[in-house]
Amino acid sequence: MARKKKKKSYSLRHKCMNRTGRLQSARHWVHKYSGKNLVKGYKNHFGVDWLCAIIELQILGVNLDPSYVVKLKQSLDIQAQARRRKKEDQTVDAVDTYSNETFAYIAGYTPAGVPYGITWEEMNSDIT
Repeated sequence: MARKKKKKSYSLRHKCMNRTGRLQSARHWVHKYSGKNLVKGYKNHFGVDWLCAIIELQILGVNLDPSYVVKLKQSLDIQAQARRRKKEDQTVDAVDTYSNETFAYIAGYTPAGVPYGITWEEMNSDIT
């Protein structure tokens, strides 16, 4: 007779919780936390983002330095703007790869590596 395998308990249960579960668990966790940065520790322990960690710690009644919260939000805004700029630059680069100084649109390349497509002269003559 074969034995049934025991189901392994999920060891990172605290990362799968919803907000109500996190808040119940965090009430006890906050008192045990011995690290330097409570917001960062909460974020890492419960697997949430920075803003969620700040909001939930404030719900729990933890006093956070207002200047720290403002600086953190500014830092997150700067990072988001940098990601947006990088994404825009990538889309512009993708468009530029389909043209050069001779061709307005490069349709492809011959086996020898020579581009073919619509030249700038052909493009301008079609418009007028």
